[in-house]
Amino acid sequence: MAFTRAIHHYIDKTYTIFSFYVNLIGQQSNIVLLKPSFEHINRIQAGESFVVYQYETAHFPFKWHYHPEYELTLITSGSGKRLVGDHYAAFSPGDLVLLGGNLPHTWTSEPARQRASAIVIQFSEAFINPFLEYPECYGIAALLRKSGKGLFFGKRQHVVTEKIKQLSKATGMGKLLGLIDVLHHLSKAPATALSTSAMLHASTNIAEARINKIFQHLYRHYKKPLHIDQFARLIHLSPGAFCKFFKKITGKTFSDYVNDIRIAKACTLLLETDLSITHIAYDVGFESITYFNRVFFRKKGSTPRVFRAQLKHWKAG
Repeated sequence: MAFTRAIHHYIDKTYTIFSFYVNLIGQQSNIVLLKPSFEHINRIQAGESFVVYQYETAHFPFKWHYHPEYELTLITSGSGKRLVGDHYAAFSPGDLVLLGGNLPHTWTSEPARQRASAIVIQFSEAFINPFLEYPECYGIAALLRKSGKGLFFGKRQHVVTEKIKQLSKATGMGKLLGLIDVLHHLSKAPATALSTSAMLHASTNIAEARINKIFQHLYRHYKKPLHIDQFARLIHLSPGAFCKFFKKITGKTFSDYVNDIRIAKACTLLLETDLSITHIAYDVGFESITYFNRVFFRKKGSTPRVFRAQLKHWKAG
């Protein structure tokens, strides 16, 4: 785990979707499957219909989880990395995100002088659905439909953030109307979808078993030539059905996902070793240095040589 935390300091978005399901431990290809844990929202008190609370801690711990409730999170202090579905990005104060139900997520940060804090609002479908039947709330209904992939509202929503801060102190009818008001303002605000798919965790035991089998095989043999046919046979699907299943689960094509893994490993080798770039390219499974350079530039925005120089500089600092 210390190795993984160190890598995250130097490599932005190295592990893509892989970060959320597996964690390679040491130099052996031992696999630990990480799936999001279910969180039961139990903070609702008598006489309340939904939850609003101020969360403060020394730092945000890594807690990859999901729950059926909608969640609106406003970061008021602290910075780190935000993981929503298959989306991985930095966050800082003012970060405002709306999550649909059952979307895996976590905010994580390292201990710092300044404590981390956020205002969190959580509400269920059973609570909000009756409001959505009214014409005045059609915009909110559209907003919540889009939230299945997570929505990022940026840091210029000053009016909304102030309303959220006031909502954290409200009670009774003021609290109820305050939430509707916040959602109404968000329904008119520009937002960016985060995850490429609405749900990344398996919804059935069969699907989960298939995913685990695919990932076990993939991360053990990523250095070798990989073909869709062999993975399709592994879980008893046709190649076409396998491609659809894999894209639904990961939000990526099989070949793009394999490239993500290989580039992630290449980034680690660029940082931790003095191996030549050509050696690294072949070591992680690429059959052509030209193709490796092209894929690396597309995913990292720089050549392997420049990327290594930047990492060495950051590490030394």
